[in-house]
Amino acid sequence: MNKILISADSTCDLSPALRERYGFPIIPLYVNLGEQSFKDGEEMTPDQIYEYVAKNRSLPKTSAATLADYLAYFSRWVQEGYDVIHFNLSSEMSATHQNARLAAEEAGGNIYVVDSGNLSTGTALLMLDAWDLKEQGLEAGEIYEEILRRIPLVRASFVVDTLDYLRMGGRCSAVAALGANILKLHPRIYVADGKMGVGEKYRGAIDDVMVRYVEQMLRQNAGKIKTNRCFVTHTRCRPETVETVMETARRAGIFEEILETDAGCVITSHCGPGTLGILFEVTE
Repeated sequence: MNKILISADSTCDLSPALRERYGFPIIPLYVNLGEQSFKDGEEMTPDQIYEYVAKNRSLPKTSAATLADYLAYFSRWVQEGYDVIHFNLSSEMSATHQNARLAAEEAGGNIYVVDSGNLSTGTALLMLDAWDLKEQGLEAGEIYEEILRRIPLVRASFVVDTLDYLRMGGRCSAVAALGANILKLHPRIYVADGKMGVGEKYRGAIDDVMVRYVEQMLRQNAGKIKTNRCFVTHTRCRPETVETVMETARRAGIFEEILETDAGCVITSHCGPGTLGILFEVTE
């Protein structure tokens, strides 16, 4: 049986510590500031995006890892004797998955490219599932088939503190953003069928909103939550807000492991600072 390598594009939002812990290599997408292009997580950080938006009052653009990027990336691992299971941001949100598939066909070897149907640590949950299956002794093809079955079982959502970034990105009107900010409305952004949608709009102080959001997500999925782990993923939230959410998740007594991560440049450029989500899987 060949060695198995599990990897992803940079939108999976795994922390450096978790990447090192599991040995997950990452291929970056690109963040474009005006005429300049930077590698996500390598040459560009969320803090730089905040600075750019504050100065220019416009959002950066993101673009896919190229076919050439992927061909070089996959060829390296195939030459080293690996079977590769590679995870991508939803194909509904980016051309990255298509580029990865085309490169995998050209690179040869055993490369299984997964359209996660998700983003951020919704993808990371599937990566860790793949790791667990690898540790159980499954071969790459078997892991790939099982992961495809689990994709619809991921529950990924975020609550947005301010609609400013969504307005600049054309995802809501200036009037809606102004009204939401005045009324202290915080929408829940969720992922379904590979696409982002808008769910409930919570009203009130952000710490209270985050607690209500987490409790609602856990209550709506009660009795079918996969208990091994969840992620709390956020963009420049106050430490007190993050700790309040972590404590709410701990107090629920559901998860064996609660992993906190900072969201990368893609989530940051779409949703802005103060965004936070709890992401987990269900069993049915």
